[in-house]
Amino acid sequence: MTHTYHISGMTCNNCVAKVKSELLKISDITQADVQLTSPQATITMQKHIPVNILQSALQKAGNYTIKEADAMHHALAEEETKSWFATYKPILLIFFYISVVTIIAANSAKGFNWMQAMSVFMSGFFLTFSFFKLLDLKGFAESYATYDIIAKKLPAWGFIYPFIEFLLGIAYAVNFQPLITNLVTLIVMSVSIIGVLQSLLNKRKIRCACLGAVFNLPMSTVTVIEDALMIAMSGIMVAVHII
Repeated sequence: MTHTYHISGMTCNNCVAKVKSELLKISDITQADVQLTSPQATITMQKHIPVNILQSALQKAGNYTIKEADAMHHALAEEETKSWFATYKPILLIFFYISVVTIIAANSAKGFNWMQAMSVFMSGFFLTFSFFKLLDLKGFAESYATYDIIAKKLPAWGFIYPFIEFLLGIAYAVNFQPLITNLVTLIVMSVSIIGVLQSLLNKRKIRCACLGAVFNLPMSTVTVIEDALMIAMSGIMVAVHII
């Protein structure tokens, strides 16, 4: 019999080798295919082995955690059974608060300043979302590597990405080199949306890492809208600065 498990804690190929070695030491396991880019293991065994035994074996290799992949899918399925509002309440509240601050900051006696509004919104967006990612940086990086096209091949990108968001948030807040800031945003978000679209088109039930590992949000069109909005705003501001 063959089962697939999610393994957290692996950061390099050396980790993969150690995990695989410990798993193969278990007598009833005949084969173990361990992957880093999508941190999981496909294990072939002669009889079913409880997860706690697998976990005990991995503890000898390092600080690794193993869970049944089906358990993760079950958690996502539970989120999908909730109402749409209940599922996405955290992200909706964040957008609401950022929008309120944006409206207040962009209003003046001269009228509503749309360019300032977009800068304030994007600053709030990046600072808030980077905050949640940094609460559990390793958890975010592992989730991000399951669908992002760069993080799949370069796991370190998942650890770097939140800091890029943080710096972009600061750049928008202080109006640092607007053209360069918006060009970087346009590129980063355009690359980010590719993995999201691929996951949705393939109908994969995975966790969205937009709010890090703090909230168990399923990947959906909400993620696409979120990325597309940032792409559109940065694109508009790039065009304005060029013209």
